[in-house]
Order: sequence, then structure tokens, then C-alpha cells
Amino acid sequence: MNSPALSPCLTEAPVFASPPLAAPTCGEVLVKLLERHGVEYVFGIPGVHTVELYRGLAASSIRHVTPRHEQGAGFMADGYARVTGRPGVCFIITGPGMTNIATAMAQAYADSIPMLVISSVNARRELGSGDGHLHELPSQRDVFAGLTAFSHTLLDAADLPQVLARAFAVFASERPRPVHIEIPLDVIVAPASAIAPAPVVLPTRPAPDAATLAAAVHLLRVARRPLILAGGGAAHASEALRELAERLQAPVALTINAKGLLPSQHPLLLGSTQSLPQTRALVRDADVVLAIGTELGETDYDVVFDGGFAIDGQLIRVDIDAEQLMRNYRPDVAIVGDARVALDGLCAALDADILPERGAAWGTPRVAAVRAAIAAGYDAPTRAQAKLIDTLAAALPGLIVVGDSTSPVYVGNVTYDAPGPRAWFNSSTGYGTLGYGLPAAIGAKLAAPDRPVVCLIGDGGLQFTLPELASAVEAGLPVIVLVWNNEGYGEIRKYMVARDITPVGVDPYTPDFITIARGFGCAARTVDDPAALAGALEDAQAFGVPTVIEIREANWFAKVGL
Repeated sequence: MNSPALSPCLTEAPVFASPPLAAPTCGEVLVKLLERHGVEYVFGIPGVHTVELYRGLAASSIRHVTPRHEQGAGFMADGYARVTGRPGVCFIITGPGMTNIATAMAQAYADSIPMLVISSVNARRELGSGDGHLHELPSQRDVFAGLTAFSHTLLDAADLPQVLARAFAVFASERPRPVHIEIPLDVIVAPASAIAPAPVVLPTRPAPDAATLAAAVHLLRVARRPLILAGGGAAHASEALRELAERLQAPVALTINAKGLLPSQHPLLLGSTQSLPQTRALVRDADVVLAIGTELGETDYDVVFDGGFAIDGQLIRVDIDAEQLMRNYRPDVAIVGDARVALDGLCAALDADILPERGAAWGTPRVAAVRAAIAAGYDAPTRAQAKLIDTLAAALPGLIVVGDSTSPVYVGNVTYDAPGPRAWFNSSTGYGTLGYGLPAAIGAKLAAPDRPVVCLIGDGGLQFTLPELASAVEAGLPVIVLVWNNEGYGEIRKYMVARDITPVGVDPYTPDFITIARGFGCAARTVDDPAALAGALEDAQAFGVPTVIEIREANWFAKVGL
């Protein structure tokens, strides 16, 4: 509960007095430890169960950002983490605050995004009591164990440094995923002066086994038609990936979270087209496939859900998660280790002048043919929405696009090649939630304040988290919110019609976004064509407030010639 003045029953809630001011509390020490771990921002909504986490925050270097819903806090932390590669951190109240953030944690878990969620929980003597205490769950920790690398209850303030060290060790050297640490109300205010500051020591990322790496080198050395599939687990290894691809003359297909690992005009880049027949045929023709930092999962390799993606050649997999190596496609060589370390090792072992000659039609020529065939097959709606994204890229150098689950994002996932890593991501992969785009764009803008950040979202998805416009205004973040308005859940409507289901529930009332945006303190306008969009984007860069730009689908299609 966040507003004690409105709820007289809160006077009956347990109050745990803070120790004398000379003795720092566990909550105060927590803030200092987060500073030592390099935390810049905390996302959260203070409540009666978390105020003691805030005792030392105002005097710290950490900036607090207040969303309008805890789900927004989680998505902001996610967007920040995707741009920086560092964990986003949230302070969340017991019970409803935690269940509110669950969707954001699940999206981060599915996409391997580092996130630290620190929550309160009822006092130690009340845990699991079933007595009906404020915000009580039977076991809050157990609820979130399945959405995290680990979920831990801090029963003694003295254990705080160790538990935080465990969390940051996950972020630094394992498959990054959310971590949840809950602190009982009586522990938050416990004296913690005995906790001495210590250097932050984190483990390095694991290196591949030498023998297994040698086995992969052998396969790649003799391959005539090698091909690379790279995922978000290689987001920090773009230079090594490019070097290896060029040495092997191997076509490279990227997952959505790996966009930009090869520059957009690179002649070996297939893009993110693994669900299209032309790229699938190329993958099947490859005699050796190197899959690095990718789950080989459905939302990147089979978004048409027909089971048509296949690997016929020998498969080398590199992943920091040993279990993931055995999911979806079983490898001939399985390398457990960090993607960059593995790629560096492969490059060092593969001497370019002794590699065999590739077939004349492989590598760059085959990639060019595949890309041309794919582009020739785009229908008019795809071309029209690709024009929208091309307009964004041309008008905003250094652009970061944060997408929701909406039609232009689906198109951009296939047609758009980002100029660099961590510049195109969205919620249409993995968990596939709605409402992600706006708060995640806020987190991205905090991470990269000098770069333009565009939230690309549909009218349906925006209504999930529309109040976060106020958060962006309050934080002084001039994000650009591009609303693709097809007056409802357009993609689901088409899916129902295609399956001969009478559409029901897909035409919700669409509000006046321009008036609402201005009411929140944003600049706002509607545009219908690429020229008007380019002008609106130029104007938006001069504003110090968020800008909402609405595009009505029917008008855009009409203006670009559909």
C-alpha cells in the first residue's frame, strides 16, 4: 500500500523503529553497497513497506525514477539494461508491488536481461503465518523463484553484502536473468554498522574448454559452406563476430536481440530473416553451422509457427548456459563459455591463409541473392511500414528503437538492419508482452541520454502503460513515442479472420492520444506521410519534453501508395 493517509487501517500495520541515527540501518547500507556496484538508477514507487529502503537514497549518487505502475518500473529497468548491458535495479513493495512487476520480470527472464528486484516482505516472525498481514503472500519468494536466476530472503542484515555479490556475479559471468532479493521489514531497519565496506570482486566470464574449442576449429577449417547464427548472448562480441565471419566468408543471420552485431550494409549479413524460406534454404545448405549465444528458439527462428526451420549440416553451439546447449537443436560440438572469449579463440586458431577456398556461389554472392529474393517478395503493407522505419533511421542518426508488440515492429524485425548493437529491441520475442515499449524507452533514454530514442508502439499496447508518459515528463526525458494507430488489436483481428473466427474483443475504444499526451505535458501531433514524419522528428529533437507522434494506419497506407 502506497498512501497511508488514505487508509486508516495502516495505523495497525507493524511499525519497526529505526535504530539511533548513529547506527546505519540495513536499508541505508544497501544503498551504499549498490553505489559500490556502480548502480546509477533505481526504479520504484515508495510504499509503507519500502520507505526504509529510501532512508539513505536522497544523499546518494543514485537517481530515483518513479513510474506510475510497478510493471513500468520493471520495463524501465529492462530498457536500461538492454542498452548498457548492466542490471536495471528496482525497489518494490511487498505483495501487490511484486505481482505487478511479475510480467516485466518474465520478459527479462525470457530474453536473458539482467535485472535486480529488491523488495520488502513481511517481518520474519510473520513469514508464512497466514494471519492476513498487510500485503501478505504465503511465500513471496517462491512465487518469483521461477522468474529469476534466484529469489532470496535476507534473514540477517550481516548477509547483505554476500547476497548482493551473488546477484552481481550472475550478471557478470552467467546467463543474465532477474534476481530477486526480499528483505523482511524488521531486517530493513536492523542496525548494520558492522558491515564493513569491501572491494567489489566479480568472477570473469567462463572460457571454453580447449579441446572442445579445437573440435570446433577443425569443423570450421574444413567447411565449404559455413554459416553463423548469432543471438543476444553475443551482443558484447560484435568485433570478434565480424572478424570470424569475414575469415570464414560465412553468411550471418542475427536474432532480434542481436541486430547490429554486423553493420547494416555488411555483405555477409542475412539480417533477421530465419523464418523466411530463402534464408531457411541457405541454412539447410550449410555444411557447418555455428550458433553462438542463441537459444535457437521459436520467436526468432519460426515466427510463422510452421516448424520449417531446420539445420542439416553439422552444428557447433556456443552458450554460457550449459543446459541451453541441449535445447531445441542438439549440437555436434557443444562449447560452454562466453561468446566473446569463444569467438576470439576461434579467430586466433583459424589462420585465414590456410582456410579452404569457399564455393564461388557461397558467402557474399549467396547472401546478396537471398536478400534480393526476400526484398522482392515484400507485399505492399510491409513496404509501407518499412518506409516508416527507414524514415526514422534517416532522420535520427544514432537512433535506438524500443518496440512493443505491434505491426511495424514485426515488419522491422525482418526488414531493418541496425547500424550497431543494442539499438533495436522489443517485446515481440520471448515472452511477448504488450505495453513494454514506452517504459522500456524511458529506461533506454536514461542509459543513452545523448542518443535519440523512439518508442514504436501500437494504440492497443500504448493503453497498457499510457500513464508512463507522466514518468517521462517528470524525469525530463525527451523520448519520441510513435503510435501506430489501427484502432484496436489489428494483428489479432487479422489472425482471427484468417482462422474463420468472428472477431470479438479486438476493437476496444481508442482514445484521443493527442489530447491525452498534451494533458500529460508532452508535445503531440498526427502525421500521415514520410515527409511529415521527418519534419515531426526534427521538431521533436528540439523539445525538452516527450513527443507523441500518431500515425493512423489507413492514412499512412494511402499516402505511401498502398
